[in-house]
Amino acid sequence: MKAIELENPIHVAVREHYANRAISSTTCCGTSEGGDLCCPPEDSFYSLDQIANLPNDVAEFSLGCGDAVSLAALQPGEVVVDLGSGGGLECFIAAKQVGETGQVIGVDMTPEMLNRAREAGKRMGLHHVEFREGYIENMPVESESVDVIISNCVINLSPNKPLVLAEMHRVLKTGGRIAISDIVTKGEIPEEMKMDMELWSECASGALPVEEWKSGLAGLGFEDIRIVPTGQTHEWLGKLPVGMPFSASITAQKK
Repeated sequence: MKAIELENPIHVAVREHYANRAISSTTCCGTSEGGDLCCPPEDSFYSLDQIANLPNDVAEFSLGCGDAVSLAALQPGEVVVDLGSGGGLECFIAAKQVGETGQVIGVDMTPEMLNRAREAGKRMGLHHVEFREGYIENMPVESESVDVIISNCVINLSPNKPLVLAEMHRVLKTGGRIAISDIVTKGEIPEEMKMDMELWSECASGALPVEEWKSGLAGLGFEDIRIVPTGQTHEWLGKLPVGMPFSASITAQKK
């Protein structure tokens, strides 16, 4: 892998934001320790079967905007990489599906998240899941070694999304696929919003327009590209104001 100087103010702001969440156990829906959650497991993106046998502090620590694992339709023995793996929830769900003949690699740049995920994995005795510190713009993953890439509400946080897309293409095997839940936009987000680091860290202002997703993936050689609004119709999307972010499922396959 090439050495790239990637650190910039967006990385710093995002890392600080999610380090605080890892320490405080604050999710997108409240806290995972005691009290009522605004999206408990039975009302979350994951089925009870998916999170069965996971510790409560793992199952309830969700920072996503969809279910990338189900989208991926994982098979036993596959090698999976989770971009921005956070506390490890989707890695652990994926690990059950690929089995011990498979492998799951979580990549995250925030030490506090990595510590949380590694501790949980050790507690569960999962030997085919590992968490690597690194940028999703320069993954610590070998080229052409991965069957499936998943990611949940993370790529929008990157300051260099074309590099993320290129890295996905690099690490995937021929015929490998991506299954991503993320925030995207219909048209460009206003520049003043992009300058707000708090909004960016909350997945509100860094999202890539749908057309840039499509052109970026196609330009790299991905095919069967599909971007579908989460829980909504294309008719609904047609009525959405320009610049408005929304959650979507993104799938494609490397030629």
